[in-house]
Amino acid sequence: MFGKRGAALTLGSLLLVGSSLVWAPAGRAGTGRHEDHEGGFLCTGSSRSHYDPPLILEPRLTRVRADVTYSSCTVRPGRTVAATSSFDGVSPAASCLTLSGGSGEETVQYADGRRSLIVYDSSRILRAAGVLALVQSGRVTEGRGKGHPARRTITGAPRELPTDCLAPGLREGDNEVQLEIQP
Repeated sequence: MFGKRGAALTLGSLLLVGSSLVWAPAGRAGTGRHEDHEGGFLCTGSSRSHYDPPLILEPRLTRVRADVTYSSCTVRPGRTVAATSSFDGVSPAASCLTLSGGSGEETVQYADGRRSLIVYDSSRILRAAGVLALVQSGRVTEGRGKGHPARRTITGAPRELPTDCLAPGLREGDNEVQLEIQP
């Protein structure tokens, strides 16, 4: 579905480098504020997605639930915390052969005790070097980064055999995830 693992890792690295160049907020010297949600921040990690009903060759309405581990969230210059999250969403036409977005919610719990609730309402597909990436866009509605736009990029390489998409279908999969809370 996504191409070879090497291509997926390359695409993920390129997305990370490219987004790192544009997400970093300007400094706020002299403001005396130390709130880490005033500017943008970036999280990177991996997820385990669960599909209901399982993915097959034919596109169909599918509920997607993912457990995400962000190994690194740079919440302000010089401050990095780990985080975990849960994502619940609906894809209008998901299959083993296609990616489709949809809507959903992600609740991020940071290691420092803070949290963010993000609502995603749009998505698009990117293709580079034969690798697909799903980019979901939305807004932080509660907690760290409240009111700021959010973008979640999911990439991955298949670890399953093509026959796994036959009955009864693919029930779960692993992906790389990048979350940007934009300034």
